[in-house]
Amino acid sequence: MQIIITGGQGFLGQRLAKTLLNQSQLNISELVLIDVIQPTAPNNDSRVRCLEMDLRHPIGLEKIITPQTTAIFHLAAIVSSHAEQDPDLGYEINFLATRNLLEVCRQNNPKVRFIFSSSLAVFGGTLPEIISDGTAVTPQSTYGTQKAMCELLINDYSRKGFVDGIVVRLPTICIRPGKPNKAASSFVSSIMREPLHGENAICPVSEDLRLWLSSPNTVINNFIHALQLPPLPPRDWHVINLPGFSVCVKQMLADLAEVKGRQILQHIQFAFDENINNIVASWPAEINNTTALKLGFKVDTDFKNVIQQFIRDDM
Repeated sequence: MQIIITGGQGFLGQRLAKTLLNQSQLNISELVLIDVIQPTAPNNDSRVRCLEMDLRHPIGLEKIITPQTTAIFHLAAIVSSHAEQDPDLGYEINFLATRNLLEVCRQNNPKVRFIFSSSLAVFGGTLPEIISDGTAVTPQSTYGTQKAMCELLINDYSRKGFVDGIVVRLPTICIRPGKPNKAASSFVSSIMREPLHGENAICPVSEDLRLWLSSPNTVINNFIHALQLPPLPPRDWHVINLPGFSVCVKQMLADLAEVKGRQILQHIQFAFDENINNIVASWPAEINNTTALKLGFKVDTDFKNVIQQFIRDDM
């Protein structure tokens, strides 16, 4: 089995690569990591090939995606606030690069499983209290618009038999290890991660803001489950809302205090940022998980368990 991961040097790409390599039942012969900076092979595994490539100009991609390629995890993207600040770059990286990948799949291997990482940002504006599978996408950000465009394109390529596509919409991932990034949701991890390391963090949103979350481990396991699903009927909607759970910022902080003691909250300062609050508040706070759970996808039990996962696996 040959698998390709774009965005292979990113947090999710590296975590997915490590997990895939440990799945003996998948019988992975080669794992190709692609990124705009040279990726590194987890544990120097000899099955990993690392390629520096800009997918806006994918010279030689047709030699990488071949009839032997089993699946592509397309994770490469620029994040929400970055796409909002530089929409031209966002359209090139978040949309054009996706189309380039799909076209090579269409020409070289239309049976390849193409798993695309989408976002809650495809929703926005006035939304129902609980999002269902049939809720229309109404993005209120450039990033959300770019992700929605990719969703439609992948569905059309799948309908025509140009690719075996599955779009998975990720909840906000918490707690991410590492440093803050330009995502509007970056604070969600920062207000947990930094205090756990004895560092200060700023919360730019209301304590009452509700978020739709998943732990990194659960997201990675759900990616791998998407790899193993049978092909969806061509005319089905090839988009799956990955399971998550709803929690407000106030409850997140209460759970953090319960796990580590109230003194940890002294590391968190509130500095309201209307732009960030408005972007994140436009995303769904609750989604009906019924379809995804029936398909075998998993969900975290509660937020305290997410904190404990981070302490165990990432600190």
